[in-house]
Amino acid sequence: MTSTRPHIHEVSDLLLDFAVSLMGAGTHTSRVARNVSRIASSFGYGIDIIIFQKTVMMTVTHLEDNNVRHTSVKKIKPTALNFSTISELSRLSWEVYDGHLSIPEIRSRYNRIVNTPRMSRWAVLGLVACANAAFCRLFTGDFVAMGIVLVATLIAFYVRQEMMNRHANHLVVFVVCSFIASMIAGLTAFTWNIGTTTPQIALGTSVLFLIPGVPLINAIIDLLEGFVLAGTSRMINACMLIVAIAMGLSLSLLILGIDKL
Repeated sequence: MTSTRPHIHEVSDLLLDFAVSLMGAGTHTSRVARNVSRIASSFGYGIDIIIFQKTVMMTVTHLEDNNVRHTSVKKIKPTALNFSTISELSRLSWEVYDGHLSIPEIRSRYNRIVNTPRMSRWAVLGLVACANAAFCRLFTGDFVAMGIVLVATLIAFYVRQEMMNRHANHLVVFVVCSFIASMIAGLTAFTWNIGTTTPQIALGTSVLFLIPGVPLINAIIDLLEGFVLAGTSRMINACMLIVAIAMGLSLSLLILGIDKL
């Protein structure tokens, strides 16, 4: 433990920012609780934390005097998934625990991690398109179908990036992008008939890049580990996104007159 215990308000502000950043980056609730508790214990404090879909509420308590406590609440900023941030913040929590770092040093390293530039949006766009085309091949789509899915994903994911940059409602974003991707795939594979022997695979896999896999996994982990409130809210949100994807795909099928895949 550090020789000079930092003020409880300093610790509380740091831990709350830490928890919000981890949740915003896309980790599950138990990992947030463990990392934050690890840092708090290194300064001689304990925490009680409640995590909602958009809010973190935390009470920091002096381990030797329960009358010394501080409760604070902060909103979780909606950010894109970032596994690098999760990994670096988790590693920082261990460095604090093992090395007894000071609050200014922790804050400096924390700021450096959260302000690290993300991967180029164009690189992400290309990688997502290639990954979705690979999914098409995985589901036995031919190479023409892969090309169709590649182009559909490029256009739809670009639209998603632009809409998210303009802070559009995420459910609307999923409906629009699902519609665009499936409409492009449906037009090229069915209406224009450009030569693919697996048009159903092209249409069906064109929207897979939208599937909320990480929220679903986190929801299940939270439910299994007893964080029922956080897990349930995440599951509901993921199911709403799946419904939005289905709405966009159904609209394309209706317009194109495709009654089955």
